[in-house]
Amino acid sequence: MSAERTANPMSDRVIIEGPHTGMAEVCEPILRSLPDWFGIEDAIRDYAKAIDTLPTLVALTSDTVLGFLTIKLHFEHAAEIYVMAVDARSHRRGIGRSLVDGAERWLRERGIEYLQVKTVGPSRVNHAYACTRTFYTAVGFRPLEEFPNLWDARNPCLVMVKALQV
Repeated sequence: MSAERTANPMSDRVIIEGPHTGMAEVCEPILRSLPDWFGIEDAIRDYAKAIDTLPTLVALTSDTVLGFLTIKLHFEHAAEIYVMAVDARSHRRGIGRSLVDGAERWLRERGIEYLQVKTVGPSRVNHAYACTRTFYTAVGFRPLEEFPNLWDARNPCLVMVKALQV
């Protein structure tokens, strides 16, 4: 698999594969291509390490990765979308929704009842993260709590949750 992008990333049928481990090499370039969301170098490196060890689904056409979703299992019945990114040229084409659907299927098969995701909260005005929160709301997540200093004062952490029907 290659992280290289084609001129028309939607010319082929999108397939969701995985989850697999060891996916940092193909996922890290997508993180780096989205500085409005992933602009902190230390965070990118930390995400890449996690992507190599945690279950990761990828969305691809032929052998071109367009997006990914990495899952962190917390407890017997609870998991988290640890990191998710879709190539900017492929936004608003159903790829993120397909990744979430695939992750939810995989988690339900393992008896996971609750799924969470953390994102920058609404107390920080930011268009990119407002779009992220809108996306997660559209796929069934609900805001649970905002932690103003979990990450740092500039990045308040909003925890969103979703009950999975097992």
